Order: sequence, then C-alpha cells, then structure tokens
Amino acid sequence: MKGSKSGVLTDIDGKFSIENVSNKSLLQFSYIGMKPQDLTPTPNMNVTLMPDVQTLSEVVVTGMQKMDKRLFTGATKQLSADEVKLDGLPDISRGLEGRAAGVSVQNVSGTFGTAPKIRVRGATSIFGSSKPLWVVDGVIMEDAIDVGPDDLSSGDAETLISSAIAGLNSDDIESFQILKDGSATSIYGARAMAGVIVVTTKKGKAGVSKMSYTGEFTTRMIPSYKEFNIMNSQEQMGIYKEMEQKGWLNNSDTYRAKDSGVYGRMYQLINQYNPVTGQFGLANTPEARNAYLREAEMRNTDWFDTLISNNITQNHSVSITSGTEKSSFYASLSAMSDP
Repeated sequence: MKGSKSGVLTDIDGKFSIENVSNKSLLQFSYIGMKPQDLTPTPNMNVTLMPDVQTLSEVVVTGMQKMDKRLFTGATKQLSADEVKLDGLPDISRGLEGRAAGVSVQNVSGTFGTAPKIRVRGATSIFGSSKPLWVVDGVIMEDAIDVGPDDLSSGDAETLISSAIAGLNSDDIESFQILKDGSATSIYGARAMAGVIVVTTKKGKAGVSKMSYTGEFTTRMIPSYKEFNIMNSQEQMGIYKEMEQKGWLNNSDTYRAKDSGVYGRMYQLINQYNPVTGQFGLANTPEARNAYLREAEMRNTDWFDTLISNNITQNHSVSITSGTEKSSFYASLSAMSDP
C-alpha cells in the first residue's frame, strides 16, 4: 500500500490478498525486471506488469570487494557461467580454455578431479609456481596437494585430488573474474603473483523460491584409428626378432627390465625353475622359443577396443533457492557417473 508500511507478497501463481484497504488507497505493484504500477484497489483485480529493460553498470569482483569497472584500473576479464560451461565436462576450470585473452589451459588428463594446467600471467616463473590463485566467494581455495607441471601428467594417483575446485558444481557458478596484472592481484600478496581467478557462486534472491533439476547425459564417439598404419602381431614379432638378432633383446638385460613385453616374459619362463618337477617354465631351445613366439604372432589384440569404450556419462544436479529481504539461501546436490 503506497505511503504506508503495509504490503503483501504474491504466491507462486501470482495470487495475492490484502485486507482493510479503503477505496481511496493506492496500491503499488512492483517486481524485479518489471515497471511498477500504482492502481486503485478493486475486487478481484488483475494486474499485468510490463518489462523494464535497464542496463546495469558492470562491476569488477576482486574477491574482497566490488567496484564499478570504470573506477577499476587493473587488467581483468569477466565471464558468465553460460559462457564457460561445457556440457559433459564436470570440471569447471576446463571451460576457461579459449575464453579469455592470455589465459592458457592445457588438459593433461581426462580423469575427473585432475587439475588442468592453467596459466594466467605466463607459462614460466623463476620465483616459484605459475599456478593462479583460486578464490571462491572470498575464500582462498588451496590445492589439496601441491603438484608441479610434470606431476600433472605423471599418472600418479595423488593428482586425482590436486584440483582446488574439483568438487564445485558447474550449475552453482554465477560468474568468473580473472585478475591478471599486479594492481588487480595485490590484495592477495605473493600468492597471487601468477594471477587470480575469482569464482562467484549463485545465491538466493528475495521473493523468489525455486527448485531446479538438471540432468545431463553425454556420450562421445570412439576415435577412429583406421588412417594409421598400425602393425599387426605378426609384423610386431618380426621387428622383435630383428632386434634380437642385432643384440637389443638379450636374455640378461631383457629378463631384468621392468616392461619387457613378450620377450621379457619368455626369458622369465626360461629362467623359472620348478624344483618339484625339475623342469624350467620353458625349455631354452630354438624350437621351444619359436613355438612360444609363434603363438604371440596370432594374438592380434585390438588394444584400442580394449582401452576405449563408448559409455554414457551422467550428471544430475538439484538446487533449492529462496530468500527474503533479510536473508537468503541456496542449496544444491549433484551426482556424477562416469563408468
């Protein structure tokens, strides 16, 4: 009611009810993104608000404060969640690739949780790490394990938890702010010498109650290797035999090698003695060795079919948001299945 402190909110269908209103009163109807209207109250009145298109001033989020972009002198790049999100990729940091000038993103592994190699202020540094600092809603996120560029592609299981934001749901992100130069990152000190990536998550809004569900089902085609001239098992064994004849696959060196293939396994059987039967695993004769290698020539294992499968990746997310003028909340739950 205009000119007083009395007022009501509509329900989810837009219905409202207000009591003790005189015919001389004036009701003001307003909503975010709509032009307000002042109307005289009538029974069973229907109100239609018109859209109000306004340009909001762009602000820069440094992680500790917000300011008008016109007053900010640092080098930054702002990205919305819609610009960055890539369907089927659970790690939000991988979506920054190619979105901002000067930001380099190298995906060293496809395993969930593995941190990509991100560089904001150059690829190398003589003073320390070149990894940018992550700030989520003002909180600095440290990597669970500090790994270097070589460790990212080492295959070590520790790199699976090396990303500071691996568990952050992409549907919960509102925007990214990439701080590049020294003036923009100075508030974080020496830790921000490689740049800062500020993540702002979604929050509840006053007068808006909403429950959302997002389901993603992603599948990718198996890459084709038909254009490559790949040897079959018989051709491969022919190369091994030629290497043996030239002294590259001798018994003593190959037997102790960590990854020695078919010849290493053959030499292990030759040196494997069973005291119960009084025999070796494989007789050290040309006939026995040729028979063992001839069996390997007929295998023709399709390693690409064994290593790569065409599965469906599922990503489910449920969020609940609500709020009033004094408080708001946003809660979400997500689950991902990547067989």
